[in-house]
Amino acid sequence: MTDLERTAVVALRDAAKHFGPVKALNGVSLSVAPGECLGLVGHNGAGKSTLVNLVNGSFAPSSGEVTFPGGPEGVRSVFQELSLCPNLTVAENLSIAHSGLKGRGWRRPARAEILASLDTVFPDHDIDPDAEVDQLTIAERQMVEIAIGFAPRGGSAKLVILDEPTSSLDEGIARQLLSHVRAFCAAGGAVIFISHMLGEVFAVASRIVVLKDGKVVADRPAQDFSRQGLVDAMGHVAAEGTQSTITRIAHGEVVIRAEGLEARRGEVVGLSGLAGHGQAAALARLYLAQTSDWRAGRGARAVFVAGDRPRDGVLPLWSILRNISISVLGRDGKGGFVNTAAERSLAEEWKQRIGIRTNDLTNPILSLSGGNQQKVLFARALASDAEIIVMDDPMRGVDVGTKQDVYAIIRAEAAKGRTFLWYSTETEEVCQCDRVFVFRDSQISAELTGDQITEDRILEASFEMMEAS
Repeated sequence: MTDLERTAVVALRDAAKHFGPVKALNGVSLSVAPGECLGLVGHNGAGKSTLVNLVNGSFAPSSGEVTFPGGPEGVRSVFQELSLCPNLTVAENLSIAHSGLKGRGWRRPARAEILASLDTVFPDHDIDPDAEVDQLTIAERQMVEIAIGFAPRGGSAKLVILDEPTSSLDEGIARQLLSHVRAFCAAGGAVIFISHMLGEVFAVASRIVVLKDGKVVADRPAQDFSRQGLVDAMGHVAAEGTQSTITRIAHGEVVIRAEGLEARRGEVVGLSGLAGHGQAAALARLYLAQTSDWRAGRGARAVFVAGDRPRDGVLPLWSILRNISISVLGRDGKGGFVNTAAERSLAEEWKQRIGIRTNDLTNPILSLSGGNQQKVLFARALASDAEIIVMDDPMRGVDVGTKQDVYAIIRAEAAKGRTFLWYSTETEEVCQCDRVFVFRDSQISAELTGDQITEDRILEASFEMMEAS
């Protein structure tokens, strides 16, 4: 063992994890020291989640070793797929991870501890420790999960693994988390920070490790990377000739006019503003208003791409293939029977177009990484004939290469006359749109078009009511 490994919080030496013939992780060696924030990046399926599961003990390595020189106590994981119990309160969820909270009267210290942790990480939160988790927004659930990760829990956190921790947070709340990560590491804590938001990685990481196909392909101080150099190290997943440049086109007649907004045929309409200000609720009402026809054999006018995959997206007991094809079984079938050849052809086409990483489409949907599950939801929606695509923060946990692919596909489909309603917590994504409605306090505070769609204008409208243009 080297001197660096002796002082590390965790050290991996030639660690590998195989699932049958699939080498999810293939001989990885790295260590994380106290005071270090390790940025871990790579495309969906590169091996990031498998590495995390080796560190937190969920998986045992197929070969190699994972060691904790100071002991495994204080190693925490905050998962991309939220793991809270929805029927329990915020304080009760803390008690599950805190073995010291037991016996009579444990609820009061549980409330105090989770509230203190929330106050430390997210000073502006408004979360009640006695609220049941299923009553919280997805952003609030993510905040609670992060706060539990950093809470003392009878000791202190030595290493906190954050897997896409800002995927449901708006920019203001995300900045509070990044500030806390920097303070935590400055005080001697260690963090493994996994994110497809490369700006956030550069904002907090002291060192960046790039994974590709289960191997480390780059490992050096963060300041030695440029953004383009980091993207190049990750490798490209976009198909040859994929066009990611935004080209706005002329639009047709109005196809939706409701909730104070309108959308035209061939238009990409964004809903923006601080998280929790009514965008998601307005989007849900718009979608439901277009999908009230339950008669068999009738194609839906609108389809939905969920950001909250476990709750609203994947069909967990079904295969990857069936999760893609469910939107078109009626269209491609005949006489009430599924056309299995057409179904497989469609799924194979979208697997290639959007880069779903699997060697067998009949595998369960939950065998995929979170980002690849999200690609399946895009494929399901875009493979349908629906003229309106409703997207609720759909890029959660999706890598930068796939985002560029999806932007290009959205533009190509819009050029064919399809209309997109797109709620996103990422300003960069909102700026891809033709028209943006900014929400504040469940009202539209601004309507922006063309060159008006800038980060500054969106932020201004998010914090200060403006007259709709």
